[in-house]
Amino acid sequence: MSLWEYANPVKFIRTTDRVLPWISWMAVICLAVGLIWGFFFTPDDFRQGSTVKIIYLHVPSALMAINAWLMMLVASLIWIVRRHHVSALAARAAAPVGVVMTLIALATGAIWGQPMWGTWWVWDPRLTSFLILFLFYLGYIALWEAIENDDTAADLTSILCLVGSVFALLSRYAVNFWNQGLHQGASLSLDKEENVADVFYFPLLVSIAGFVLLFVALVFLRTQTEIRARRARALMARERAA
Repeated sequence: MSLWEYANPVKFIRTTDRVLPWISWMAVICLAVGLIWGFFFTPDDFRQGSTVKIIYLHVPSALMAINAWLMMLVASLIWIVRRHHVSALAARAAAPVGVVMTLIALATGAIWGQPMWGTWWVWDPRLTSFLILFLFYLGYIALWEAIENDDTAADLTSILCLVGSVFALLSRYAVNFWNQGLHQGASLSLDKEENVADVFYFPLLVSIAGFVLLFVALVFLRTQTEIRARRARALMARERAA
Protein backbone atom coordinates (compact mmCIF):
# COMPACT_ATOMS: atom_id res chain seq x y z
CA MET A 1 0.00 0.00 0.00
CA SER A 2 1.39 3.40 -1.00
CA LEU A 3 1.05 6.56 1.04
CA TRP A 4 0.08 8.37 -2.15
CA GLU A 5 -3.18 6.42 -2.25
CA TYR A 6 -4.49 8.83 0.38
CA ALA A 7 -4.11 11.66 -2.13
CA ASN A 8 -7.42 10.35 -3.44
CA PRO A 9 -10.03 12.55 -1.70
CA VAL A 10 -12.56 9.73 -1.38
CA LYS A 11 -10.04 7.39 0.21
CA PHE A 12 -8.79 10.17 2.49
CA ILE A 13 -12.29 10.93 3.77
CA ARG A 14 -13.15 7.26 4.20
CA THR A 15 -9.96 6.55 6.15
CA THR A 16 -10.08 9.63 8.36
CA ASP A 17 -13.75 8.97 9.15
CA ARG A 18 -12.66 5.68 10.72
CA VAL A 19 -9.80 7.07 12.80
CA LEU A 20 -11.22 10.48 13.78
CA PRO A 21 -13.35 9.24 16.71
CA TRP A 22 -10.37 7.38 18.20
CA ILE A 23 -8.00 10.32 17.81
CA SER A 24 -10.58 12.76 19.19
CA TRP A 25 -11.27 10.71 22.30
CA MET A 26 -7.55 10.15 22.90
CA ALA A 27 -7.02 13.91 22.60
CA VAL A 28 -9.77 14.63 25.15
CA ILE A 29 -8.38 12.06 27.60
CA CYS A 30 -4.77 13.25 27.29
CA LEU A 31 -5.73 16.91 27.61
CA ALA A 32 -7.94 16.24 30.63
CA VAL A 33 -5.33 14.09 32.38
CA GLY A 34 -2.38 16.33 31.53
CA LEU A 35 -4.01 19.65 32.45
CA ILE A 36 -5.74 18.41 35.61
CA TRP A 37 -2.60 16.61 36.73
CA GLY A 38 -0.43 19.60 35.96
CA PHE A 39 -2.61 22.38 37.40
CA PHE A 40 -3.98 20.62 40.48
CA PHE A 41 -1.55 17.87 41.46
CA THR A 42 1.90 19.38 40.98
CA PRO A 43 3.62 21.67 43.52
CA ASP A 44 4.46 25.32 43.07
CA ASP A 45 7.98 26.10 41.89
CA PHE A 46 10.30 27.52 44.58
CA ARG A 47 11.10 30.51 42.33
CA GLN A 48 8.14 30.95 39.99
CA GLY A 49 5.41 29.87 42.39
CA SER A 50 2.14 28.75 40.79
CA THR A 51 3.04 30.68 37.61
CA VAL A 52 5.17 27.73 36.51
CA LYS A 53 2.02 25.73 35.79
CA ILE A 54 1.32 27.78 32.71
CA ILE A 55 3.86 25.54 30.94
CA TYR A 56 1.09 22.95 30.50
CA LEU A 57 -0.57 25.33 28.05
CA HIS A 58 2.35 27.41 26.83
CA VAL A 59 4.85 24.73 25.89
CA PRO A 60 2.43 22.43 24.01
CA SER A 61 0.79 25.32 22.14
CA ALA A 62 4.16 26.81 21.19
CA LEU A 63 5.40 23.44 19.94
CA MET A 64 2.26 22.94 17.88
CA ALA A 65 2.35 26.49 16.50
CA ILE A 66 5.81 25.80 15.07
CA ASN A 67 5.17 22.22 14.00
CA ALA A 68 1.84 23.12 12.40
CA TRP A 69 3.71 25.47 10.07
CA LEU A 70 6.31 22.77 9.35
CA MET A 71 3.47 20.36 8.54
CA MET A 72 2.08 22.99 6.17
CA LEU A 73 5.54 23.26 4.61
CA VAL A 74 5.67 19.52 3.92
CA ALA A 75 2.14 19.55 2.50
CA SER A 76 3.00 22.57 0.34
CA LEU A 77 6.12 20.87 -1.01
CA ILE A 78 4.06 17.80 -1.89
CA TRP A 79 1.64 20.08 -3.76
CA ILE A 80 4.47 21.78 -5.66
CA VAL A 81 6.15 18.47 -6.61
CA ARG A 82 3.23 16.03 -6.95
CA ARG A 83 0.21 18.34 -7.46
CA HIS A 84 -1.91 16.39 -5.00
CA HIS A 85 -4.92 18.52 -4.09
CA VAL A 86 -5.43 16.83 -0.71
CA SER A 87 -1.99 18.02 0.44
CA ALA A 88 -2.75 21.63 -0.53
CA LEU A 89 -6.11 21.47 1.22
CA ALA A 90 -4.50 19.89 4.30
CA ALA A 91 -2.07 22.82 4.49
CA ARG A 92 -4.98 25.24 4.18
CA ALA A 93 -6.90 23.34 6.87
CA ALA A 94 -3.96 23.45 9.29
CA ALA A 95 -3.45 27.21 9.10
CA PRO A 96 -6.38 28.34 11.32
CA VAL A 97 -5.46 25.67 13.88
CA GLY A 98 -1.87 26.89 13.81
CA VAL A 99 -2.85 30.52 14.25
CA VAL A 100 -4.94 29.65 17.33
CA MET A 101 -2.01 27.70 18.79
CA THR A 102 0.25 30.70 18.14
CA LEU A 103 -2.22 33.02 19.87
CA ILE A 104 -2.40 30.73 22.90
CA ALA A 105 1.39 30.60 23.07
CA LEU A 106 1.73 34.40 22.80
CA ALA A 107 -0.99 35.03 25.38
CA THR A 108 0.26 32.50 27.91
CA GLY A 109 3.82 33.71 27.38
CA ALA A 110 2.71 37.26 28.20
CA ILE A 111 0.85 36.07 31.30
CA TRP A 112 3.98 34.23 32.45
CA GLY A 113 6.33 37.05 31.48
CA GLN A 114 4.57 39.82 33.40
CA PRO A 115 5.38 38.50 36.91
CA MET A 116 8.72 36.97 35.86
CA TRP A 117 10.13 39.83 33.75
CA GLY A 118 7.97 42.69 35.01
CA THR A 119 6.49 43.33 31.55
CA TRP A 120 3.95 41.73 29.23
CA TRP A 121 6.23 41.92 26.21
CA VAL A 122 9.88 42.36 25.30
CA TRP A 123 11.48 42.38 21.87
CA ASP A 124 13.29 39.18 22.65
CA PRO A 125 14.54 37.30 19.53
CA ARG A 126 12.31 34.30 20.15
CA LEU A 127 9.22 36.36 20.95
CA THR A 128 9.79 38.60 17.94
CA SER A 129 10.22 35.68 15.52
CA PHE A 130 7.11 34.08 17.03
CA LEU A 131 5.11 37.26 16.45
CA ILE A 132 6.32 37.35 12.84
CA LEU A 133 5.27 33.71 12.47
CA PHE A 134 1.79 34.71 13.68
CA LEU A 135 1.66 37.43 11.00
CA PHE A 136 2.70 34.89 8.37
CA TYR A 137 -0.19 32.67 9.48
CA LEU A 138 -2.59 35.56 9.01
CA GLY A 139 -1.09 36.38 5.62
CA TYR A 140 -1.32 32.74 4.54
CA ILE A 141 -5.02 32.55 5.45
CA ALA A 142 -5.74 35.92 3.80
CA LEU A 143 -3.99 34.85 0.59
CA TRP A 144 -6.12 31.72 0.32
CA GLU A 145 -9.26 33.80 0.77
CA ALA A 146 -8.19 36.50 -1.69
CA ILE A 147 -7.67 34.23 -4.73
CA GLU A 148 -10.64 32.54 -6.38
CA ASN A 149 -8.76 29.90 -8.36
CA ASP A 150 -7.81 27.13 -5.92
CA ASP A 151 -4.75 25.95 -7.84
CA THR A 152 -3.32 29.47 -8.12
CA ALA A 153 -4.00 30.05 -4.43
CA ALA A 154 -2.26 26.77 -3.58
CA ASP A 155 0.79 27.78 -5.64
CA LEU A 156 1.14 31.23 -4.05
CA THR A 157 0.46 30.08 -0.49
CA SER A 158 3.02 27.30 -0.92
CA ILE A 159 5.65 29.92 -1.79
CA LEU A 160 4.59 31.99 1.23
CA CYS A 161 4.87 28.88 3.38
CA LEU A 162 8.44 28.32 2.22
CA VAL A 163 9.38 31.88 3.23
CA GLY A 164 7.56 31.70 6.57
CA SER A 165 9.37 28.48 7.47
CA VAL A 166 12.47 30.57 8.20
CA PHE A 167 10.63 32.20 11.10
CA ALA A 168 9.19 28.89 12.26
CA LEU A 169 12.74 27.58 12.61
CA LEU A 170 13.90 30.81 14.24
CA SER A 171 11.07 30.53 16.76
CA ARG A 172 12.31 27.06 17.65
CA TYR A 173 16.05 27.78 17.85
CA ALA A 174 16.29 31.49 18.68
CA VAL A 175 17.31 30.74 22.28
CA ASN A 176 20.28 28.79 20.93
CA PHE A 177 21.20 31.45 18.35
CA TRP A 178 20.96 34.47 20.68
CA ASN A 179 21.97 33.73 24.26
CA GLN A 180 21.31 37.33 25.34
CA GLY A 181 17.51 36.94 24.99
CA LEU A 182 15.33 37.00 28.08
CA HIS A 183 13.42 33.88 27.08
CA GLN A 184 14.42 30.87 29.13
CA GLY A 185 15.98 27.76 27.60
CA ALA A 186 14.04 24.78 26.35
CA SER A 187 11.75 23.05 28.83
CA LEU A 188 12.19 19.78 26.96
CA SER A 189 15.38 18.50 25.43
CA LEU A 190 17.10 15.30 24.40
CA ASP A 191 19.64 16.34 27.01
CA LYS A 192 18.14 15.13 30.28
CA GLU A 193 19.89 17.89 32.23
CA GLU A 194 17.93 20.59 30.40
CA ASN A 195 14.48 19.19 31.15
CA VAL A 196 12.19 20.48 33.87
CA ALA A 197 11.92 18.44 37.06
CA ASP A 198 10.15 15.08 36.75
CA VAL A 199 7.21 16.30 38.82
CA PHE A 200 6.45 18.80 36.02
CA TYR A 201 7.92 16.77 33.16
CA PHE A 202 5.50 13.83 33.03
CA PRO A 203 2.21 15.78 33.10
CA LEU A 204 3.77 18.11 30.51
CA LEU A 205 4.40 15.15 28.20
CA VAL A 206 0.76 14.07 28.56
CA SER A 207 -0.40 17.63 27.77
CA ILE A 208 1.82 17.74 24.70
CA ALA A 209 0.38 14.41 23.53
CA GLY A 210 -3.11 15.87 23.95
CA PHE A 211 -2.26 18.96 21.90
CA VAL A 212 -0.70 16.84 19.15
CA LEU A 213 -3.75 14.57 18.96
CA LEU A 214 -6.08 17.59 19.02
CA PHE A 215 -4.15 19.15 16.15
CA VAL A 216 -4.32 15.94 14.09
CA ALA A 217 -8.06 15.56 14.73
CA LEU A 218 -8.81 19.17 13.80
CA VAL A 219 -6.68 19.02 10.65
CA PHE A 220 -8.36 15.79 9.53
CA LEU A 221 -11.79 17.28 10.16
CA ARG A 222 -11.00 20.58 8.45
CA THR A 223 -9.37 18.84 5.48
CA GLN A 224 -12.54 16.82 4.98
CA THR A 225 -14.49 20.08 5.05
CA GLU A 226 -12.14 21.68 2.51
CA ILE A 227 -12.47 18.67 0.17
CA ARG A 228 -16.26 18.80 0.33
CA ALA A 229 -16.29 22.59 -0.16
CA ARG A 230 -14.03 22.26 -3.21
CA ARG A 231 -16.30 19.56 -4.62
CA ALA A 232 -19.36 21.76 -4.05
CA ARG A 233 -17.70 24.71 -5.83
CA ALA A 234 -16.82 22.46 -8.77
CA LEU A 235 -20.43 21.26 -9.05
CA MET A 236 -21.76 24.81 -8.89
CA ALA A 237 -19.33 25.87 -11.61
CA ARG A 238 -20.53 23.01 -13.85
CA GLU A 239 -24.15 23.99 -13.28
CA ARG A 240 -23.44 27.61 -14.22
CA ALA A 241 -21.54 26.49 -17.33
CA ALA A 242 -24.42 24.25 -18.36
